[in-house]
Amino acid sequence: MIIASTLLLAGLAGAVSPPATAKVAGAGQAAHQESGGRETHALDSGWRFSFGETDDAPAASDFADSQWEKVQLPHSWNRLGSYGDTRSPRTDNRQGIGWYRLKLHAPRAEARRRFYLDFGAVSKIADVWVNGVHVGTHKGAFARFRIDVSDHWKPGEDNVIAVRADNSKPVDGSATAQILPLAGDFFVHGGIYRAVSLLSLPATSFDPLDYGGPGLYARTMSVGSASARIAILARLRNQDRPHRALQWKTRIIDASGQVVAEADRRIDLPHGQSEQQIAIDLPSPHLWNGTADPYLYRIRSDLHDGRQILDSVSQPLGVRSFRVDADKGFFLNGAHLALHGVSRHQDRPDVGWALTPKDHAQDMAIAREMGANSIRQAHYQQADEWSDEADRAGMVTWAELPYVTSPSITGGEGSPETWANAEQQLRELIRQNYNHPSIMMWSVGNEVDSAKGFAVGKAMMRPLALLERMNAIAKQEDPYRPTIFADCCEDLTLVKTAGEKLAGTTDLIGYNRYYGWYYPQPLKARAQLGAQLDHFHAKHPALPLSLSEYGAGGAVSQHSDNIADAFLNFTGTPHPEEYQAWYHEQNWPAIQERPFVFASWVWNLFDFASDLRREGDSIDLNNKGLVTADRRTRKDAYYYYQAQWSSKPMLHLTGKRYVERAYRVVTIKAYTNAASADLILNGRAQGSVPCPGGICLWPGIGLQPGPNQITASASLKGMPLTDAMTLDGPDPAKGIYVNAGDMGSATIAGHRYGSDDFVTGGIAAVLNMGGFAGQRMMAPRSVATDIPGLYDYWREGENFSYRIPVPNGRWTVTIYSFEPRKSLSEPVLMTVRANGREALSPFDVAHEAGGPMRGLAKSFDAVVKDGMLQLDFAGNQGRAVVAAIAVTPR
Repeated sequence: MIIASTLLLAGLAGAVSPPATAKVAGAGQAAHQESGGRETHALDSGWRFSFGETDDAPAASDFADSQWEKVQLPHSWNRLGSYGDTRSPRTDNRQGIGWYRLKLHAPRAEARRRFYLDFGAVSKIADVWVNGVHVGTHKGAFARFRIDVSDHWKPGEDNVIAVRADNSKPVDGSATAQILPLAGDFFVHGGIYRAVSLLSLPATSFDPLDYGGPGLYARTMSVGSASARIAILARLRNQDRPHRALQWKTRIIDASGQVVAEADRRIDLPHGQSEQQIAIDLPSPHLWNGTADPYLYRIRSDLHDGRQILDSVSQPLGVRSFRVDADKGFFLNGAHLALHGVSRHQDRPDVGWALTPKDHAQDMAIAREMGANSIRQAHYQQADEWSDEADRAGMVTWAELPYVTSPSITGGEGSPETWANAEQQLRELIRQNYNHPSIMMWSVGNEVDSAKGFAVGKAMMRPLALLERMNAIAKQEDPYRPTIFADCCEDLTLVKTAGEKLAGTTDLIGYNRYYGWYYPQPLKARAQLGAQLDHFHAKHPALPLSLSEYGAGGAVSQHSDNIADAFLNFTGTPHPEEYQAWYHEQNWPAIQERPFVFASWVWNLFDFASDLRREGDSIDLNNKGLVTADRRTRKDAYYYYQAQWSSKPMLHLTGKRYVERAYRVVTIKAYTNAASADLILNGRAQGSVPCPGGICLWPGIGLQPGPNQITASASLKGMPLTDAMTLDGPDPAKGIYVNAGDMGSATIAGHRYGSDDFVTGGIAAVLNMGGFAGQRMMAPRSVATDIPGLYDYWREGENFSYRIPVPNGRWTVTIYSFEPRKSLSEPVLMTVRANGREALSPFDVAHEAGGPMRGLAKSFDAVVKDGMLQLDFAGNQGRAVVAAIAVTPR
């Protein structure tokens, strides 16, 4: 199917109840006179804010707010997400009611002008008063809404605007219990977090109350090299005389500002709301062609009464066609385009959701730098500025309704109120974003059957009916773009669902799958993901499919010497940066080699706020981002994708932040889009290696004690590339320390322990798994010991061995062990051999430690002659357990 932009008219009622009136512009407020009679007055400064007022007293015009906090819009009272062991002092995770008030003196205005308050977004419920009169309520945290306040605004006099914003947590009986989203792995910030302005319009204008949309909508009906036919719909509002004879003039303007096509028509407007349509032929169209050439026109449409322009609206226009094939993937303007990109949430730790245009521009620049060509707007309508950035960057974009996790917080299909709210938010999403050429699919839900995974509701949820209804609404609004939703649970048994068959509800489907992270046998991630994608393609051969989420946690302060042999604590700690990079090295090839996967989006571009999480090196953050939440640090996985996706020559040494190394012998890795690379260590060449799949490896690199200077170099397209880092090598004379079972390297009791390495056999185990969404996988446990950090993980088995690189000489070896099982039918005896000789004769760990769950340290001497210390562990009548190994000079 070929899909371009269009709109099928459906319902003209606004989403604010009841609509009212307004106008504003005063001291400290910016006023913008657009062409024609439309004026926009920015209302960013002069606001007062207070959290926690429970009654409506602040709505009164004469309410005393001088002691309230002074704030500038956009504003959110929430600050969430900290790196470290404790929450930042700036953390503010309050959910409830925040009040805003603005006093201003309005300029005089001509008679019959109409005034509208325009809110970019208020979370999650907004109630608005003007001069003490309640003028409207909007339910939904993400969409623009406008309120006609003309009947209560006082031109030329003092005016007061009061706004009550409510982001209360959805619980049964709460004000937000019927308003999407009802749950999800992200925090719903509160506040007036997007811009507010006053629109001053003539009585006849493009309709400002069309679900917050522009009132002007365009789509490409057909396109060829000679011409493109553009259909244009205007929604108009006449609140003046019963009939008005006007001139409607529309022009298409190219990127240089030249008018390249136009149409002029006489129209007769009845009183109230009406629609007009025209078609314009655009000669020799310059196509919007993704990141290769995101060319944009603008459409300007004027209403003229013969004497003056009454109103004018300008909207972006990108001329393009696209289709999605279930076997061959995505095609833009007739050419195949493999879509690869990232999802993005809209928060930052220092401002919450109150982002500025500069913030949006920075985020898009980071996505472009890594070579992404597609963006998933998760899990809700995002700012106009963000979609504008996507248009200019050429990003093929997925826009999403916040139908997330569940249709209800109690069970079933959801209430009529929730359905009505979902419909309202979807119509707002589509009408407000209709003209963005970057947006090519409307998502009507995300993981809508995952409620049990979030401990939402006691009764089973049945999400299909609402999903079907939202798909139908999307088709009413825009039958020319495909619908899509993101599935979490088809053919998975990890989350209990009602078993409804969701696939096929929408035109396309995205699968959120985390092989290598949440699922068993993570080291088989590539094969598992590939097999699952093949399975879905065979199961739904006519349904175009994508991978809408995949990702792993990555903590830039936590590191691993070897991710392959340790326990993966995906809801706890550590989340080594090296594991995240390895995860993506496994997942991306499985996607890339399957052309039927029309798109994939990494979860996530940035770490983002979620008060459900305490994991990795952070609190209140989902740390799957390729970049830290503060946008300061690009993780190694970011550069892996840059090597895969970007045509700009690049070279990046990984592991730069793991400076203080635990082991002397290491593997150095680099990412590059060059064919090969060279390495120099402390001035000595280490050789040139090929870099298949963008990955260059130099194994067996020996570090000297102290600083080691490492430089990698390559060349691509005649451009020399270099990158360098400094690693501190360990001094074996101070000991060699192995934290068995643990994926992370850490300093414990003054010693630098490396992650589990040099091992064959046995299995890694964990003392405590982390929790998610208030749920724990096991009861908390502790080991009685003076060094508790050594017992968070361990290795156990009937037989396993360590072969540790150790300089020749005499050493003392200390084995840390404990008995993790509180009840045993028979004592477990453990034997240790060193370099083939018995070092510790069979001993009962629990007996010598004084009982189970008590730490035990046993030492012996060993002589190393060939640079290797071989340690063999065996369990008699059970499993041997090793929590850590320390090798120190005698």
